[in-house]
Amino acid sequence: MKNFYDVVIIGSGVAGLYGALQFDEKYRVLVVSKRNAELSNSSLAQGGIAVVLDTVNDDFALHIKDTMIAGKYKNNPDAVRVLVSEGARDVLKLKELGVDFDLDNNGEMLKTLEAGHSRNRIVHHKDFTGKAVTDKLIELVRERKNIDFAENTHVFSVDKAENGFYVAMLQNGEIHVVACSYCILATGGIGRVYKYTTNSAIATGDGIAFARRLGAKIMHLDRIQFHPTAFAGEQGRERFLISEAVRGEGAVLLNCYGERFAFNYDERGELAPRDVVSEAIIRESIRTDSENFYLDITHKDPEFIKERFPMIYQNCLEEGIDITVQRIPVFPCQHYLMGGIDVDLNARTSVDRLYATGECSHTGVHGANRLASNSLLEALVFSRRASADIMNEIEKGHQQTVKGDVPQYSKGHITLPTGIRTEIRTTLQDTYFVLKKPEKFEESFNRFNEILNDLENTDYVLNTDYIEAKSLATVAQEIMLEVTGRKQQEDY
Repeated sequence: MKNFYDVVIIGSGVAGLYGALQFDEKYRVLVVSKRNAELSNSSLAQGGIAVVLDTVNDDFALHIKDTMIAGKYKNNPDAVRVLVSEGARDVLKLKELGVDFDLDNNGEMLKTLEAGHSRNRIVHHKDFTGKAVTDKLIELVRERKNIDFAENTHVFSVDKAENGFYVAMLQNGEIHVVACSYCILATGGIGRVYKYTTNSAIATGDGIAFARRLGAKIMHLDRIQFHPTAFAGEQGRERFLISEAVRGEGAVLLNCYGERFAFNYDERGELAPRDVVSEAIIRESIRTDSENFYLDITHKDPEFIKERFPMIYQNCLEEGIDITVQRIPVFPCQHYLMGGIDVDLNARTSVDRLYATGECSHTGVHGANRLASNSLLEALVFSRRASADIMNEIEKGHQQTVKGDVPQYSKGHITLPTGIRTEIRTTLQDTYFVLKKPEKFEESFNRFNEILNDLENTDYVLNTDYIEAKSLATVAQEIMLEVTGRKQQEDY
């Protein structure tokens, strides 16, 4: 690592990687990955990317309408228009860069249907689109001479300086500090604040915590999407997703009696938006006094299932379920954050020179509920816009030397007690899941305050456990600030 970069990008999912690749080779860029580069929420994305490529059978207005309906019209319409109208250029760019999308006999990208969409518009690579995209972007980033890639490096503080920032990180137990003129937060979601999540192990809300400490505006952290069909096995906190596309290809939801029930709660049945299906499952669970629910796609040809969903097929097989002949046990699980660090249409935060892209940002695209497969598109479109805006600012002469004393950081002396992160997860899971428990909001808010105050004012040893505990407590407190009405929010 160098001492100075034009841009430091924290996070190595699609938003961070694609954003890094936009910079001309004359700009010095550092991409920081908390773990190995392949570990991110982006890499876990199964379904695909929602995009209008076929303007004969689809159009921008329909995609915009579907997005607004799913988001309960709490979306920022300007951001949605940018997403939909500019998305095709970025998806076609991925294809040009070598991402292996599934193609038909004419070489055109195959398009599938997912819940909430009125047209087949989701392009994909089998059932692991996110991995196909991130693997290619990682390969390209590694080839770029102007980009340094720091893996297994945990940022623990972003501090404002004159004309930029100091970014402090732990690498092999040692503290490193670099200066940068601009910083992009692309740290992903907050899934690990819940007991059960589809998110990767790194999704602890670090970027949101950094931004809040810098004074950036945070919006709608209470807008959390619970995916209706996570695999309901015994595999611990991180539960793999049974993609929306499985229902899009004809799978049906069954209750403990083997009965279809989704149409009893919404006329769109299994293909209603995620929050609607999740609530239907929870209400049916209460009605039947059972948490046993299943997806059944056994009526489809086994070879089609294996070819279309190879990763899901293999993951389920490892859990003892052959989805070609057996029902898949499922139950709702924390999946995605619609809120985050508030940004404008160029991904600028309210803090000068600080940008945020991907799931940690709040563009307003998703409103109160994300439409399936809009997330990778959002990461692409707004990371490109962020990078273009930064290059434009530098070209206008906004590239002065970073000034100010380099902050000093303590490695700490007191061992962090065990169980703090577990308590945060368990409390939020019990208080703020699909059907909320308002009677517990105040108690949970007070407890999160106590935990965060302790973490911020005790000289705990600086390590990954401590950094993540502080991030999780910050996120949990921010959620409760909103749901208890202490923090007033605009629609978007």
